[in-house]
Amino acid sequence: MADEPLVLGIETSCDETGVGVVRGTTLLADAIASSVDEHARFGGVVPEVASRAHLEAMVPTIERALKEAGVSARDLDGIAVTAGPGLAGALLVGVSAAKAYAYALGKPLYGVNHLASHICVDQLEHGPLPEPTMALLVSGGHSSLLLAPDITSDVRPLGATIDDAAGEAFDKIARVLQLGFPGGPVIDRLAREGDPKAINFPRGLTGPRDAAYDFSFSGLKTAVARWIEAKRNAGEEVPVRDVAASFQEAVVDVLTRKAIRACKDEGVDHLMIGGGVAANSRLRSLAQERCDDAGIILRVPRPKLCTDNGAMVAALGAEMVKRNRPASDWDLSADSSLPVTDPHVPGAAHAHAHDHDHVHELSKDNLY
Repeated sequence: MADEPLVLGIETSCDETGVGVVRGTTLLADAIASSVDEHARFGGVVPEVASRAHLEAMVPTIERALKEAGVSARDLDGIAVTAGPGLAGALLVGVSAAKAYAYALGKPLYGVNHLASHICVDQLEHGPLPEPTMALLVSGGHSSLLLAPDITSDVRPLGATIDDAAGEAFDKIARVLQLGFPGGPVIDRLAREGDPKAINFPRGLTGPRDAAYDFSFSGLKTAVARWIEAKRNAGEEVPVRDVAASFQEAVVDVLTRKAIRACKDEGVDHLMIGGGVAANSRLRSLAQERCDDAGIILRVPRPKLCTDNGAMVAALGAEMVKRNRPASDWDLSADSSLPVTDPHVPGAAHAHAHDHDHVHELSKDNLY
């Protein structure tokens, strides 16, 4: 195990300051500072608020992760950071911090893709990813079906969100039901007490002529909102639990149906589900049921590893080191729309062999 790469990962794509430490495929630390409470009164994430929160939380969260892992910053074999996609200002805080630590410590820097990291985190739970891996990623900003023959260099998008991602739909329906922000956990909780068959809400893009692997939850969101509005206008009580259960069922039905179809079409016998919405209990249970029926092995990380975290970035960074992928250059920048086809942002191969000659020993001694 000592021969496995030791990598620190920094994640700041949205409202979570995540710092993880990973040795190979073993999780040593997963420290998170969330600013979700600061956004709740606005009903959604405010980019400027998130960026400022990352600035305040960065150094203490890194210190906490290193302490939890029981390692020194000097012991690291590399520093990985989410370079995109995400909120530009928030990403810049993480990238700037990673560059500063890597530069001062004389360590290689790896700018990695947020979505590829969500796939790679499963290695920390279930061991090395099968190749290829079929991944269904569902979060506030993304609903994607991805085929990954090599998580460090070859990720292929099969389908994506056309309008509202699944997580966005959860937040918007929670707002209509006046349940607060974020919407996913509270809808999941209420849905357990409701009837998923009470209301037949539409399943978007499931017709014979629709794109087989793309997702659209805008029509569903509108249908649910209008149904609630009609009830209120008629002076009737809205059955919140039944609405939550029926809405949730419509979302997870489409997600799992398309994922199973993609596995069958591509001849892949494993399905990995990641992203924040993968913490949803109904998505996990329905996916397991349908995978069992189709003879497909389901891999879903524990809920804490599904939401944004530094461990997933460290996991992908460790894989980059292990496979000798080129490190990023010092001019690495945040890319809010970094395509998933770029699992990482490499610099000139082997450019880092001489990059650190100028680093003063004094600056290293000042860090931990």
